[in-house]
Amino acid sequence: MDLPSAIPDAVHDLLTTLWAAGHAGYVVGGSLSDTLLVRKAVDWDLATSALPEQTQSLFDDAAYENAFGTVAVRTRDRAVGKVEITTFRSDHDYADFRRPHHVEFSHSIELDLARRDVTVNAMAWGAEPGAEPRLVDPHRGQADIAAKILRAVGDPERRFREDALRMIRVVRLSATLGFTIEPATLAAITSNAALVAHLSAERIAAELARLLQADRPSVGLRPLADTGLLDHLAPELAAQRGVPQNKVPGEDLWDHTLRSVDGAVREPERIRLAALLHDIAKPATMADGRFVGHETLGAQQARELLDRWRWRTDERDRVVHLIRHHMFGYLPTWSDAAVRRFIAKVGPDRVDDLFLLRQADNIGSGREPDAGALPELRTRVAAELAAGVALDLHGLAVDGRDLMAEFGWAPGPIVGRTLQRLLDRVIGDPRLNTRERLLAVARSIVAAESPS
Repeated sequence: MDLPSAIPDAVHDLLTTLWAAGHAGYVVGGSLSDTLLVRKAVDWDLATSALPEQTQSLFDDAAYENAFGTVAVRTRDRAVGKVEITTFRSDHDYADFRRPHHVEFSHSIELDLARRDVTVNAMAWGAEPGAEPRLVDPHRGQADIAAKILRAVGDPERRFREDALRMIRVVRLSATLGFTIEPATLAAITSNAALVAHLSAERIAAELARLLQADRPSVGLRPLADTGLLDHLAPELAAQRGVPQNKVPGEDLWDHTLRSVDGAVREPERIRLAALLHDIAKPATMADGRFVGHETLGAQQARELLDRWRWRTDERDRVVHLIRHHMFGYLPTWSDAAVRRFIAKVGPDRVDDLFLLRQADNIGSGREPDAGALPELRTRVAAELAAGVALDLHGLAVDGRDLMAEFGWAPGPIVGRTLQRLLDRVIGDPRLNTRERLLAVARSIVAAESPS
């Protein structure tokens, strides 16, 4: 690997500016390990001997971001974007298992690397003032990359007590990199799992979202459960372990969930999240080998869990909706009206997501993705949507004002109820959706309900 040529010009320019001003400057963290792994680096981070105010004075588009010595510099390279440049530091007094009470700046790249989480992230490429650029690897990160091992820097117990998020990050990296967690590091995660209760929901959600984007999220989700982390992050999901499933022989409900997540498409991201949570309520609803109503309770439990994780509201709502409706059962004997009612119930803009979740659920059950005549239902749904049939009140040829004018009604519940009954008639027979026919139907409804 020719590191200098693999580092973008915009990052080289930042390093050159630091070196010319008499400061040390190095590429560090995940961007460097990704480069060594010949993976696309997303976030570029630098470490420097320059104090924050010195760094800020060197760059026009720079902002001092936090109390930990980080200055953000916006580059002109869109592929690189913002680069964070942090002063060498050594941390002290982690009292809340989240962040240091006190930060000491230093002039040593080696001290800075010693405080990092895992060896593959504890390397640096760069130079001291006047020296040639070099790779600094005091913790044998290159060897661990070659062996595909994740190993804590120094004492793993100390690393995880400093910042409990590191435990989730190690599990996430095992999935995204396809690396094995070294035994002592794994044991330290198990013994300190309860510390994740001190973490902010936002930090947890960010790591889980990245884990779900791995090629096979189960590689990280399984140790999340095995180490006990899941007991504190999502006890509802942890309760799936050992719950019997009459699906794949020898596998339990948690195995089914992991198969489903691995089988889900990567985009849109909410499908994998829905696959993770789609059976969340099965442990609470299990009776006589059945899980009656688990989709209803599951929607409620998923909402509560995603609220705890401070998940984005719009994505939370879509995931909850998918869980509530994921137990549909299609038969080829469905009438066209039944297909239209299915679309209206699920929502025209959400039915494709539901099909993607069903495919993942099928894979999780050891079936073919399109089992259950899914392609046929897709075709029938597409045909109804292409026909432009009315599936909600907005598609009706009349509205509340038409009904109020026809019957002399004031605004009130009767208007909404009548519109809903008209929509039900139109879903059953789209030919009724003209103003004249709907007003005639409305008159028959009102006459039938009027006292004789």
